[in-house]
Amino acid sequence: MPILMNPVGYVRSTRTTPDDDGWGAIPAHIELDPDQFGPDALLGLADFSHVEVLFHFHATEAAPETGARRPRGNPDWPRVGIFAQRAKDRPNRIGATLCRILSVHGTTLKVAGLDAIHGTPVLDIKPVMKDFLPRDEVHEPEWAKELMRHYW
Repeated sequence: MPILMNPVGYVRSTRTTPDDDGWGAIPAHIELDPDQFGPDALLGLADFSHVEVLFHFHATEAAPETGARRPRGNPDWPRVGIFAQRAKDRPNRIGATLCRILSVHGTTLKVAGLDAIHGTPVLDIKPVMKDFLPRDEVHEPEWAKELMRHYW
């Protein structure tokens, strides 16, 4: 059954290519769709430090991956399934990132740490609440730590 979604807004950023690293230094704006939302949609969001942004990897040209591969094609890393990595060529092209809120003005949300390029459709914005974060210790394989070393 197909699921249809309309973007709630779009990313505005100086970053126009989906390169793998260096995302932390580039602030981004999320502009809500003015036909759907007024400033009340973001009311109270500035009281939070972070948001989770769900977005669509709209500029990905590779065929969706459905099996296993080496992350970033690195032969030193193990083959892992697409659901054991956060690659952009996923089956439904959905990205999710926790971002720091820099400011809220009208229908524009300015964030830091959003790994989405200019024009990216935003599907949803959720406040980050401690009780929705993992309650147990988070662990990950060494290849993931190495991959993330220069990501932000």
